[in-house]
Amino acid sequence: MTAAPEGPEGPAGPAVLLVHGFGASTDHWRHNIPVLAQRHEVHAIDLLGFGRSAKPAELAYGGALWRDQLAAYVTERIGRPTVLVGNSLGGFSALAAGAALGSQAAGVVLLNAAGPFSDEQAPPKGWAAIARQTIGGALLKSPVLQRLIFENLRRPATIRRTLNQVYVDKTNVDDALVEAIRRPSLDPGAFGVFRTVFDIPRGQPLDELFAQLACPLLLLWGIRDPWINAAGRRGAFQRHAPAATTEVVLEAGHCPHDEVPDQVNSALLEWLGGLSPAPGLSPEGAVAPLADAREPAAGEGRTAA
Repeated sequence: MTAAPEGPEGPAGPAVLLVHGFGASTDHWRHNIPVLAQRHEVHAIDLLGFGRSAKPAELAYGGALWRDQLAAYVTERIGRPTVLVGNSLGGFSALAAGAALGSQAAGVVLLNAAGPFSDEQAPPKGWAAIARQTIGGALLKSPVLQRLIFENLRRPATIRRTLNQVYVDKTNVDDALVEAIRRPSLDPGAFGVFRTVFDIPRGQPLDELFAQLACPLLLLWGIRDPWINAAGRRGAFQRHAPAATTEVVLEAGHCPHDEVPDQVNSALLEWLGGLSPAPGLSPEGAVAPLADAREPAAGEGRTAA
């Protein structure tokens, strides 16, 4: 399922494809689409198994499926170079698709992206670590326990409490957001998709995907994200990301695009404006860089990797 593309008449710079995180949907870009669409053709997509998308039981959910879904959407629906923007799980999927698309990827933007690095995929060492992983894995494969976890996670109170844990500024943790996350969990196939979470392969390591990426990269951090330990993982991203990578660091949690959308929209538009014109577009058809460089907001830093 995709949101209807929005944008100015005639292409201006690359198209933009927005990809939500785990459990979210196109609705999570509610504060970004109207602003970005003033200057770009903007698409938003529900990954298979989430949001308003189909949730068939027979699919092998994981990075390969979502990579192929995004790549096919860019090639078959958008049909021109596209910047893929992803949050959390959507960031991992956007990076994988960007690496696979080659010249069809005009850029990749990662907002607190999920995914492992190669050195994080090593098996546990020592009897205690192996026992914890084995016993814990066996418990989580219990259908009864999975159902209990699922029923608890989709309660509105649990959704709100979880969001409050990962939003530093809780202003936008509102009823609309809670309902946007709860509603897809009522779909007939939602529990089946949730069960696959415990078996989803970890996917290609981030460092391998970075090595394959041939387009510009923007790392946009909500640096106070407790889920992925953004402050700690930032160093690993800096070590492996391409040399020309740009970073923007914001005082926000796991979902900066919804928590501090004005700052994210400003950073995205500035970065998009600095990209080279897409093939086939005249320089006049490209988005011009912002007239003046944006100064960091209070509590915000900007660095180049």
